[in-house]
Amino acid sequence: MNTLFDMPADLKQNIFYTIYFIILHNFLAIIFAIGIVVSLGMAFYKPSRKTLFIFIGFILFLFAFEYNKHIAEPLTEQTVNSLITEVPRYKLQSFISKFLIRIVPALLYIGGAVSIGLAGFIHTRRDLHKNRIIP
Repeated sequence: MNTLFDMPADLKQNIFYTIYFIILHNFLAIIFAIGIVVSLGMAFYKPSRKTLFIFIGFILFLFAFEYNKHIAEPLTEQTVNSLITEVPRYKLQSFISKFLIRIVPALLYIGGAVSIGLAGFIHTRRDLHKNRIIP
């Protein structure tokens, strides 16, 4: 029976490095996915606006990460190729590139940060009301 312990040393090392580089390459996505799972668990355990905002924030962070990594360049190329056919339109091409590669990801990250910030604000405001600091 061939087990993990019976493998040659170089194969064990290659498996270790493969797992290591997969985790290293997708570290932020893994963190955001853990945030999604934890916030979804919190929402099922005790539903509130706070947990919903945290959930939405982590979804926006994960989508922004994947958008930057896999979607932005092909979408820009596809959009430019479909809008600019015969006559070169350099200003339009520049606008599309800036919008899809710089502005959209920034808006997604800002949206995620604002959503998680709102969750913190709601949590803090609730605690201040409980302690009668704010009427």
